[in-house]
Amino acid sequence: MTTLTVSRKRYLPILATLVMLVGAFGFGSARYDGFADSQVVLNLLIDNAFLLVVAAGMTFVILSGGIDLSVGSVVALSTLVSAKLLGHGWPAPVVILVVLVIGASLGLGMGAVIHFFELQPFVVTLAGMFLARGLCYTISVESISITNPFFTYVAQTPISLPGGTHVSIGVVIALVVVAVGVYVLHYTRFGRTVYAVGGSEQSAMLMGLPVGRTKIQIYAVSGFCSALGGLLLAFYTLSGNPLHAIGMELDAIAAVVIGGTVLTGGSGYLLGTVLGVTVLGVIQTLITFDGTLSSWWTRIVIGALLFLFIVLQRLVTRRTR
Repeated sequence: MTTLTVSRKRYLPILATLVMLVGAFGFGSARYDGFADSQVVLNLLIDNAFLLVVAAGMTFVILSGGIDLSVGSVVALSTLVSAKLLGHGWPAPVVILVVLVIGASLGLGMGAVIHFFELQPFVVTLAGMFLARGLCYTISVESISITNPFFTYVAQTPISLPGGTHVSIGVVIALVVVAVGVYVLHYTRFGRTVYAVGGSEQSAMLMGLPVGRTKIQIYAVSGFCSALGGLLLAFYTLSGNPLHAIGMELDAIAAVVIGGTVLTGGSGYLLGTVLGVTVLGVIQTLITFDGTLSSWWTRIVIGALLFLFIVLQRLVTRRTR
């Protein structure tokens, strides 16, 4: 099988995602009045900006052949730390910096444990998930409202677009994160090493690549993105809550896999993750417009899609060998 054929087959999952997105959106537009309204489309980004940032960090992890189950708990912890510190009168910029440092440090710590003790990422990040969620409940068992003027301004200030539409500041931040992530993955040595580690860690070591350092940095990136996603969720809800983001780690993984990134690592694109998050948003919007279906149908559909794309990935990887 030629290299060109293999390269083309790698695009099959992301093409399937694009076709599914267009089909789902077309179905919604034909069935529901107002579904194709410009603001409805932009609301997909507004409502999922925090998930997009978290999924961007998860993309780095899965591309390297790893997994991070702690992201949802770190998101919740970030909202609570923000709310608690703001409630004690800390300046908003300092709070934001502290939250980002906490998230990156947690990711760095998990990456170090995974590398130096040669443990499975699943086990280590599962421990990180319980640790971060437990810390949430030590801070507060109830929701804490955020009344800080800066957070309120960010939450309530729309960015106007042509046609009377708007997006939130959180959307702009999420898109900047995606743009930076695309650049890092495709135009830096670190990004190329991420792909190499995911393709074959042993081969990457034989080529003299800094495998250990890269793995640690990858989890630091995921922790940073989780903390930033938590800040965006705090902007979105103006609250910190220990129950925030329960199951978000699974949503992030689903978005990455549906976006075409192979679970075993080494193949995938961050722009595919954007499509994956958009697919999840369209599914939620379809159920909302229907009005007769339980919100649990979102989980059912996502589960079915995840299963479908895992099978598709398996078929593609078998034929490219």
